[in-house]
Amino acid sequence: MTVALTALEPGPASDHRALVNERAPEASVAELVAAARAGSRGSFEELYRRFHRVVHAVALGRVLASDAADVVQDVFIEAWSKIGALRDVAAFPGWIMTLARSRALDQARRNNRRASDLVVDTVPPPSGEAGRALAALRQLPDTYRETMIMRLVEGMTGPEIAARTGMTPDSVRVHLHRGIQLLRERLGGNESSES
Repeated sequence: MTVALTALEPGPASDHRALVNERAPEASVAELVAAARAGSRGSFEELYRRFHRVVHAVALGRVLASDAADVVQDVFIEAWSKIGALRDVAAFPGWIMTLARSRALDQARRNNRRASDLVVDTVPPPSGEAGRALAALRQLPDTYRETMIMRLVEGMTGPEIAARTGMTPDSVRVHLHRGIQLLRERLGGNESSES
């Protein structure tokens, strides 16, 4: 995309001509990781912006809604402290999801060690159909659960999910298709034929 700019400062470079400023292409994940490993907080913030919804989806599939945000924070704190140990910068999507799964499972274990009657979710649980849908999503196998939460709760598109998880677009489509089928079964089978 190009944007025409009029130079306001006098000088040989501007001559009050219209200049064309081409927008820099978006940095790749590997470039951002390499820069973050070198200490660039801005690059790490961009990684957070791109991946926080994926990490939240992984957490939401395993822990209380009120704990999911804490898991996201813990994952990115750990990622910042350990990013230098990541050998293959292109492996970041899988690495961050592995961290998210591990932290979410740790949090779920902590919740289970507490008296389950005393655990109170400070975020009101969804009621009615939304509550049933979230409960059904959490019962799906991990592979479908994560992909479905990314799509239905986080609002990510198929291509976004593929880019953020390292899955191929075809795999994402298959996971969403199978996940929808399983979700329909858990929510009561076929849709009503009433018009």
